[in-house]
Formats: sequence, structure tokens, C-alpha cells
Amino acid sequence: MHSIKIICLLLLFCSIKCFAQQPMITILDSGHKTSLRGLSVVDDKVIWASGSNGTVARSLNGGKTFEWLTVKGYENRDFRDIEAFDANTAIIMGIAEPAVILKTKDGGKTWKEVFRNTAKGMFLDAMDFKNAKHGVVIGDPLTNQPYIAYTDDGGERWQIPAGSAKSMLPVLDSGEAFFASSGTNITEVKDVFTSPGSCLIVSGGMSAKLYGLGSFKIKLPLVQGRSSTGANSVAAYPTPGGFNGVVVGGDFSHDQIIDSNCVLFRMDKRGQQLTFPQTPPHGYRSCVAYLTKDKLITCGTSGIDISNDGGMNWQLVSRQSFHVCQKAKKGVAVFLAGANGKIAKLQAQ
Repeated sequence: MHSIKIICLLLLFCSIKCFAQQPMITILDSGHKTSLRGLSVVDDKVIWASGSNGTVARSLNGGKTFEWLTVKGYENRDFRDIEAFDANTAIIMGIAEPAVILKTKDGGKTWKEVFRNTAKGMFLDAMDFKNAKHGVVIGDPLTNQPYIAYTDDGGERWQIPAGSAKSMLPVLDSGEAFFASSGTNITEVKDVFTSPGSCLIVSGGMSAKLYGLGSFKIKLPLVQGRSSTGANSVAAYPTPGGFNGVVVGGDFSHDQIIDSNCVLFRMDKRGQQLTFPQTPPHGYRSCVAYLTKDKLITCGTSGIDISNDGGMNWQLVSRQSFHVCQKAKKGVAVFLAGANGKIAKLQAQ
């Protein structure tokens, strides 16, 4: 009888421990008339988000409270991406006709327009910054190449590739473009193939591909062939001599379908390897982020998944809808953002 009691207590302890370790999603704020797709987490305290209706949100206390503001003169703009450098400095990207990029240095009190393109069909999709100086923005093709602009001074000025640099940009298939779903279809990595640095970008629509700008392109085995299909987000993690990565997407018009919505890749000097996960994310996913070398989070309109084995197997942790998820650049906190101004935090990691 005594041994039975001990076994029961051990089982109870193990179940409590396992339950306590299950990830939980805690809503921090919601109910605002904006769809948030831009998210930048500076550290465990400083969080910036951006979205439709000219909206920017900022927290300086880890999400306990948020300051919500509407950028004056841009009240009808959709800011699909944001890059924040500290509590006062951030850059936001307004997507379309005219495409604009704004910068603040005073916590959002004032904004300076640092980029504007009025070309017909202009549509920016995402930004990524390697550091506080060097960044890149990508947009849908105006001809048959991606629209690319670079900055080397923290976003004060932007340059468009010309001459030989422009000729290195890939030629896209008809109906191939990029999704402005989370600001994460581009990421800067160390290019072990050709140069000290490069960008990975992923495309969707009629074709889905992974590009290393100036070095390679790979056709992705994701669902594709319709305007709502393809890759939405890419994340990479450096390893000795190369990097591992994950691409997520699917079909946002059928967001419960799990087939061909995720692919893992490994790249080094020996070559390139693509792998399907054994257990894929549970539906369309618009964003993926590394939390550690082995742990990742991905989210979309049909839910949130966590992987603890480098993306090979995904566990559904919530059916709540989010557009974007990000880990603190300097810290461990993980936040998510989505429709109706919803911002949440991943707990019990």
C-alpha cells in the first residue's frame, strides 16, 4: 500500500511538472481598430508593433501597458513592418502607392519620412536590419525582379541597386511575388557561398522559392499555384560553416490545411538540403522565429505551434489567430501580434 501511494505521488508530480512546462499564450492588450503585422522586440521590456490605420504601439515595461498612437498625416496607411532599435528609435514601413518608410527618434512623438516611391504598382512587403546601420527592404516586382532598397545609415537614406548589382537580382516567374503578412519573408544571414553577407527571401503565389540574393535559388516543395499560396516567412540560425532554416506558409484562404506548409533547410559549403517536417504545423502559418537553436515558434490565422527539435515536429499550443511572433533581440521574452490590436506573450517556455 505504501509503495502504491509513492507511485501515485510520483505520477501526480510528473503530471503537474509537465503541465507547468506547457507553453501558454497570455493576452496583454486587444480591442483596437488595427490589424498588427509588424512586431519588433528590442529586449524583454521594449516592444514595438505596427499595423493598419496608421497605428503604432509601444511598451517599455514588458507588455504590462502599451502606448497606442496614430502617426499624424498617415492615418489611413497600413504599416506592415517595423524595426525598433531602442525605446525611442524605430522605423515603420507603409506598403503601397505611395510606398513610404518613416523613422522616429523620440519614441513616436514625431516621424520623419525617409523613403517614398510613387510608382504604379509599388508595394513593399518586409524589412530586415542586420544591425542599427545596415538594413534592406523588399517589395513586389515592378518588372520581373524583386524591388530592393538598402540603407547603410540606419534608414536615413535608401538606395536602389543599379548596374551589376541590379543584374544579380533574381528573375521571378509570372505570378510570383511576396507576402506582406508578417514582415518576415526576408532575413539577413552570413552567406557561406559567395560573400560575407546576404539576404534570404521567400516567395509565393504561382511559384514558391527560396532565394539567396546574388548566390542561389531553390524551388520550394510548398503548396503553390494560386495567389493565396506559397511561402510567407523564413528564419535562419547560424551553425559552424553554414546555417539551418525554416520556411512556413501554406494557403491563407484555406488556413486549416496542413499539407506542404513548412520546409526545413540546411546550407553549408557542401551543398543544400531540404527536408519536410515529420509533424508539420497545424495549418497555414505567416511567421516563424527561432527561440534557441532547437526551439521555434510559428503562428498564423489558424493557430500557434512550437517545435523543440529544430522544426522536425510541431505541437499545436493554441488555436488563437496571430499574424506575427518575435523573440527579444536581447533577451528571452516572446511576443505575438494580430488582428484587432491583439498582443500576447508566450509564457512558461
